[in-house]
Amino acid sequence: MKRFLKSLVTISALSSLVIVPAFLSVGKAAAETQKGTDASYIGAGVAAGVTNGGQNNDAATFGGNVTGRLKLGNTPFSARGNVLWSDETSAIIPEISVDLPIANRTNAFITGGYSFVESDGKPTPLGNRDSVVVGAGVESEVTKNFLVYTNAKVGLGAYQNSDASAVSINGGIGYRFK
Repeated sequence: MKRFLKSLVTISALSSLVIVPAFLSVGKAAAETQKGTDASYIGAGVAAGVTNGGQNNDAATFGGNVTGRLKLGNTPFSARGNVLWSDETSAIIPEISVDLPIANRTNAFITGGYSFVESDGKPTPLGNRDSVVVGAGVESEVTKNFLVYTNAKVGLGAYQNSDASAVSINGGIGYRFK
């Protein structure tokens, strides 16, 4: 229970860092008619696990990520895919997101999906077993075809022999293909 509460506090703090600025700038964005970004992209970067499940093979793990976003028409939704890897295995995470424009060419987003760990019991930046995943992040076009992105993901019960949640902080550079 103590680990669950600690994870909940961590999730809340990370969410606040993303959500509060989004809500504060909504009025400003509406007044200036900013539209965020509609870019579909693929990117790569780093992934850092920041939690420990308390058992063997549960240590926080550093690795990389490949991330993709496909904007779903004129809706506020996107299909996303992520691969987070360590030196031992990887987690494949399909997700759906709700995107909120917060500035010109910049979105905040929340996601929901599922993590499929290729080798259960081996560490990834998001735990060592399959789990439901929620997340939040920000993406911004910095030039015509390039974006930067960052997000935090929480794998609920993502460790074997533990009910602890895993948290991963990810970021990288993306290339717009659509």
